[in-house]
Amino acid sequence: MKFQKYFKDNLYIIFIFMLSYTINLLIFLAFKIDKSVIIAVTITNIILLLSIYLIPYFKKKMFYDNLLNNINKLDKAYLVLETLEKPEFYEGELLVSALYEINKSMNENINNMEEQLQEFKDYIECFVHEAKIPLSTLVLMSNNHQEGFDKKTKLQLKRLEDYVEQVLYYVRSENASKDYLIKETSLAKVIKNVGLKNMDDLLENKVDYIVLNVNYKVLTDSKWLEFILGQIVNNSIKYKKNIKNSYIKISVQDDEDKTTLIIEDNGIGIKESDLKQVFDKSFTGENGRNTNKSTGMGLFIAKNMCLKLGHKIEIESKYNEYTKVFITFAKNKYYDVLK
Repeated sequence: MKFQKYFKDNLYIIFIFMLSYTINLLIFLAFKIDKSVIIAVTITNIILLLSIYLIPYFKKKMFYDNLLNNINKLDKAYLVLETLEKPEFYEGELLVSALYEINKSMNENINNMEEQLQEFKDYIECFVHEAKIPLSTLVLMSNNHQEGFDKKTKLQLKRLEDYVEQVLYYVRSENASKDYLIKETSLAKVIKNVGLKNMDDLLENKVDYIVLNVNYKVLTDSKWLEFILGQIVNNSIKYKKNIKNSYIKISVQDDEDKTTLIIEDNGIGIKESDLKQVFDKSFTGENGRNTNKSTGMGLFIAKNMCLKLGHKIEIESKYNEYTKVFITFAKNKYYDVLK
C-alpha cells in the first residue's frame, strides 16, 4: 500500500482540519487569546491530525500488503482467504466478507459446471461405446465380404473407427482414475497387437513393420499403451515418403533404471520449428496442413496418457529423413520383491 496514493485519497481530512484550524485561529485572535495557548492548541491539533491520518494508514497497510503478498505467492489465488487474519478495521471486514461471498459463489458455479461436464463426458463415452459396435461390425463385414466393399470404403470405415477410438481415449484420459490398471505388461504382445490392427494400412501403403528384440516387460496399462503406440504408428503411415523401402522400426533399449521403447520411421520427418509443438492440442504443423490428414489430437492424447501413466514420451526428427519417438518406462525396484 503506497503512502502517496493513500495521502491523495485522504486529502479531504487535511482540508477539513485546515479549515477548522483557521476558524479557531480567527476566534482566538478575536478574543485576544494568549500566544502560548494558541501554540499549544496548534501542536495538539497537529498531533491529533497525524494520529487520525497515520494510525488507520498503518493498520490498512499491514492488511493490504499481506493480502497482495499472499496472492502473489499462491498458485491458486482464490485460496487467499484461507491465509488472511481478521482485519482490525471495518473496511477490511467488509472486504473479507465480500471476498468470502464471491468465493462461495464461484465454488458453487464451478461445482455445477464440473457436474455438467462430467455428465457430458459420461454421455460421450457411452455414445462412443455404442457407436463402436456397428462400426466394428461394418469393418468385420468389409474384411469378410471383399466383393461388397471397395478399398476406398474400407479406408473410410477404418478412419472412422480410429477417430471414434480417439474420442473414447481422450475422454478416458481426462478421467484417468476410472479406467486404467498398471501391471506387468509384455511389450512384444502390445507391439504385435498394434501391428495386426494396422496390418491393412501397412500393406496398402507398402510400409514394412520391423520389430527388433522387444521381449521385455514394463509396468503400464496394456490397453492404453496399445492406443498410444497405435497413434504413433498411424502418424508414421500418414507421413511416409513415396519410396520403395518405407519402414516403421520398433526396438527397445533396456537400462538398469528404465526401459525405452523406440519407434523409428524413414518418413518425411518434422521441421525443427514444429518439433516443440507436436504434443500441443490440435497442432498439425506444416505436415498436417500439406496433407490434410491430421487432426492434431493423436500425439496430444498420447502425451496426456503417458503423463497419467507415469511414462515419458519424447520425439526426435530430421526433416525429410526420419522421426523417432521414445517412450520411457521407469523401473519399480520394489515390484520384484512384492509381486
